[in-house]
Amino acid sequence: MRTELATSTVWRSWFRWTTAGEFAGFLAPALVGALTSSPQLLVLAGVVEGAVLGAAQAVVLRRVDRTLNSYSWISATALAAGFAWALAMLVVHNGDRLNALPLTAVLPIAAVAGIGVLLSLGTAQWLVLRNHLPHAHRWIWANAFAWGAGLLVFTAVTTPLWQPGQPPELIALIGALGGLLMAATMAAVTGAALTRIMRDRGAQERPEGVPAKAVRS
Repeated sequence: MRTELATSTVWRSWFRWTTAGEFAGFLAPALVGALTSSPQLLVLAGVVEGAVLGAAQAVVLRRVDRTLNSYSWISATALAAGFAWALAMLVVHNGDRLNALPLTAVLPIAAVAGIGVLLSLGTAQWLVLRNHLPHAHRWIWANAFAWGAGLLVFTAVTTPLWQPGQPPELIALIGALGGLLMAATMAAVTGAALTRIMRDRGAQERPEGVPAKAVRS
């Protein structure tokens, strides 16, 4: 991968843009969720979230590799986000039916849905990234871990704050706070993964006997 940013600066740039992009994008489902419980609208809001996140990430990736197609990255991210939201809404919408099932049936369904949500974004982005970075399959697992950590942070923050009967404005504000912390967590982890993959690429391209400092990352 031909890079124009040193790996020491990639993480900081990625963290800023990805945090901002995910936070701005997450405002769409946060606002929609505060105003309506429509699964269809929430899925569409999820697509918007993915598009905004993908556009922000593409800013950094294009600086790292100008051959990366921004449209492909944004489209993959938007579609994957929509898929993740659709899967989550499918589970929520059928909550009563799932509650009627025995635990031995619910657990596999929950596991499949959870895995699908966590792997969706990383897998879609990997389809683009594999053409530019070796060992790009690591991106799938890094994203799964990052989103898992981010969702845990979001849940830990919002669950005790959200209470029945709250006005939509407060619900949206709490969701936005949780979204910001989720975005920062996800951005930090994926940024570390990106710089690690870039360092591995730089090590492969470095001529034998040439020290790392002599080759731009």
